Amino acid sequence: MNRTEFERISEQLQKGVRDVYESGRYKNYLKTMSRFHGYSASNCILIFMQKPDASYVAGYQTWKNQFQRFVRKGEKGIRIIAPARIHAEEEEEVRLVFRTVSVFDISQTEGEPLPSYMNAELEGEVDDYDSFLEAAVLACRIPVCFEDIGGGVHGYFSPKDRQIVIQKDMSPLQTVKTLIHEMAHSILHDGEEGSMKERRQKEIEAESTACAVCCHYGLDSSEYSFGYIAGWAADRELKQLKESMDVIREASDRIISDIDRVRSPHTAAPFEKQIRAEDLLG
Repeated sequence: MNRTEFERISEQLQKGVRDVYESGRYKNYLKTMSRFHGYSASNCILIFMQKPDASYVAGYQTWKNQFQRFVRKGEKGIRIIAPARIHAEEEEEVRLVFRTVSVFDISQTEGEPLPSYMNAELEGEVDDYDSFLEAAVLACRIPVCFEDIGGGVHGYFSPKDRQIVIQKDMSPLQTVKTLIHEMAHSILHDGEEGSMKERRQKEIEAESTACAVCCHYGLDSSEYSFGYIAGWAADRELKQLKESMDVIREASDRIISDIDRVRSPHTAAPFEKQIRAEDLLG
């Protein structure tokens, strides 16, 4: 990546982080991130800024060789950052460097239809909430129990007891949403560093993760409200905002990957998992 382009991309990323938090488009960013949870937060931001309605992206050669699809003439590529390994002869080792590459959304291509499992993920519909809830419970890495909590509390994560407790007899959708929210807490705020975060940041990270995971599976996320995001972000350094984006992306990826392994252990990996650096560089 030449220095001029690196600086331009860096400036674009910094502006993008602020814009996502402060422009009222935060939930839309989470929807984009949910489709590309295997990508870095930086690339999710770049995709969102350039083509917020993107659903599947890949390099020109990947579309052609792996999926028999062709980028339409005149389509503008989405610029993202990809790693590349180069051999340093003097040091006799392989170094990792970064450069920008162009990828294209499926809407910019034409050709053979996608494999059936990919079409199903694209639609993102989950008709059987009970089955999905069972998969989420099995995917959770700590015990989940259902009790009458009382006090209007939907659920909570107990670091001391190493378990998640969910209010029993709620609607299937509310139960699933609450479980994913508490799973996010258990991943992000269990250790010393995570537990030291202020309560507001913890809730933003857990709720954001839950929203992204629900969006990925086509679950209704209309109840999620992020009106307080801009006020919280205004008092934060860019580095802290970016770090929150990173942990939200990582937690979403972990939960989605764990649930997918339970629901379809023999199914091919999700699309974005197939498109690795060497594919993008094609």
